[in-house]
Amino acid sequence: MSGAGVRVESRGVSGVRGTERGGGTSAGRRLWALGRAELTLLGRNRGVVFTALAVPLLLPFTIRPAMDQVDLKKQGLTIGTTLLTAAIGFSFLFAVYTSLVNAYVARREELVLKRLRTGELSDTEILTGTALPALVIGLAQALVLCVGCAVLLHTGAPRAPYLILPGLVAGYLVSAALAALTASFTRTVESAQVTALPLMFVSMLGSGITFPTEIMPDKLASVCELLPLSPAVRLVRAGWTGQMSAYEALGALTTALAWIILAVFAVRRRFQWEPRR
Repeated sequence: MSGAGVRVESRGVSGVRGTERGGGTSAGRRLWALGRAELTLLGRNRGVVFTALAVPLLLPFTIRPAMDQVDLKKQGLTIGTTLLTAAIGFSFLFAVYTSLVNAYVARREELVLKRLRTGELSDTEILTGTALPALVIGLAQALVLCVGCAVLLHTGAPRAPYLILPGLVAGYLVSAALAALTASFTRTVESAQVTALPLMFVSMLGSGITFPTEIMPDKLASVCELLPLSPAVRLVRAGWTGQMSAYEALGALTTALAWIILAVFAVRRRFQWEPRR
């Protein structure tokens, strides 16, 4: 990170500490201060900003030729809902997961996380505050994608809109929790590009992002539905198609919650606060 970036970071940390010293300051205000400082740092990293904002919008069009060769109507799908779900899935991976792996590792190696722990912020608040900008960007991006696809790809109104919000929340929470877990065994910002690849590839191929699980063989689809991001992708897609029973929705939410709990437990035990040089 450049010298200017480090100076911004120092001011951001100081701002959080100054907020903490106010006796009546709530946890919400501490999170807001930390999130605002993190947003400033995020804006300084143009590569991460481009990846988070542009890649989820551009990648879905690369799978369009492959989807034209699949009989989507047989599965009750359309090219619009398929591309929309793919775009939101890529948002899980690029707007939140990969950007947060980089953020957590960079802040740890620059001793920012260690300094924050000397104040009133709890470990949970530090990790959550760092994740806030990425989560907000991801949710805003999902809203833009839903509106844009409804207008440009004629997806129409969602048939089960009550499934979309739980799907988005589950997807972004799982992505953030797994980003913190991945950061715990990532030594440098440069190596974060490598350690994030396994989950990205598995999710793109097996969670219904690149290829809908509906077109997979039943046994393979059953296994893929247990992957971390599969429940969120299924809920979002079902929100538009309406093809999910209450029992299936409950199962998807349970699977997503299990992944969140497992990831949070692992982060509490394994997250590294000291530089790993």
